[in-house]
Amino acid sequence: MEIFYLDGHPYVELCDLLKLQGWSESGAAAKAAIAEGLVEVDSQVETRKRCKIVAGKVITFNGDSVRVKE
Repeated sequence: MEIFYLDGHPYVELCDLLKLQGWSESGAAAKAAIAEGLVEVDSQVETRKRCKIVAGKVITFNGDSVRVKE
């Protein structure tokens, strides 16, 4: 499992996290994947594109997972 650090920020939006992880080529592709129900936050399907992801959350997409840390 990969680790994503917030680096002093309180949260990262879900669509931005997919782009920053390199899991999506563009913001539009990230938003489409989220809208289609392909992304999970803590093992629950998440369809809110700008969902605020805080430290402690685990994001799963296309067989890859990342844990968010402060």
